[in-house]
Amino acid sequence: MKTINWGIIGTGRIAHTFADALENTENACLKAVASRSLKKAQDFAKNHGFQKAYSSYSELAQDTDIDVVYIATPMASHYNDTLLCLNSGRNVLCEKSISLNSEQLFQMHDLAQQKNLFFMEAMWMKCRPVFLKAKEWVNSGKIGEIRYIKADFSNFVSYDPNDRLFRPDCGGGALLDLAVYPLTFSHAFLGVPDEIVSSANIRSGIDVSNSILLRYKNGAFASLDSGFEVQLSNNAVIAGTEGIISFGNWFHCTDHVTLTDLYGNVLEDFICENEVNGYEYEVCEVQRCLSEGMLESPLVPYSGTCDVMRIMDECRRQWGLVFPGE
Repeated sequence: MKTINWGIIGTGRIAHTFADALENTENACLKAVASRSLKKAQDFAKNHGFQKAYSSYSELAQDTDIDVVYIATPMASHYNDTLLCLNSGRNVLCEKSISLNSEQLFQMHDLAQQKNLFFMEAMWMKCRPVFLKAKEWVNSGKIGEIRYIKADFSNFVSYDPNDRLFRPDCGGGALLDLAVYPLTFSHAFLGVPDEIVSSANIRSGIDVSNSILLRYKNGAFASLDSGFEVQLSNNAVIAGTEGIISFGNWFHCTDHVTLTDLYGNVLEDFICENEVNGYEYEVCEVQRCLSEGMLESPLVPYSGTCDVMRIMDECRRQWGLVFPGE
């Protein structure tokens, strides 16, 4: 596999976590980082070993030494930052949620196709061995037909109107920040629902909590809860006609998944501890795709990302929630 030169736009918490994974992943070259503050970019570069630091995103996007750009800016900036990189000829891995709505996502993907560039949502959960093991169990028929999925992602966060999580202009709210995980999880196993029933607690232009029920014509359903108001265990269960798959707490990044029969008897246990911090699997998947000349990942395809975004569009339509500028 060839060496892949990485650039990062944004220097917040998630960018540091991702850079830690890059530092410890084979064939990843830390080429450049960009911030709107040169000092922040320089400090980030020094901390993680990047070769270059830029004070503007456009400078990084125009750097022809970079093979792929990881976009780690707030949700409301993903659309413009992605278009900037794609128009400059850079492949893109964009943090979730990848856009504010499906129309933005369509335009981002359309440009990537026009430019013949790789484009993927940074849904690290779908690249992790534990998630892939559960997919293997389901696809091999070990739990029979799926009848029910439950997944929670709710963390208590003190309300702060200056925090991006609570700012409408940043694309804040639990839906795009947290619910994208349970929705992506459910979609990966059950596909597009036939009916969406949702509700949310709206405060100052964002949802601070939400509950989403997805129904399917075959009788299966998924129950998903997310928010900032209470702390839940954040686990997940996939129940079928012949068995049950249980993910440990923090299901999206757990290192443990269990297969049981309908009576709770353990049939298989799968444990896979991170080599770095869990983001290395996503890095490896992007590098594999680029090395093989692929324009999208089979693990995180555009079709799935688009389906989930459309579900979130429908939830916000039901809530009457519109972001500034939409």
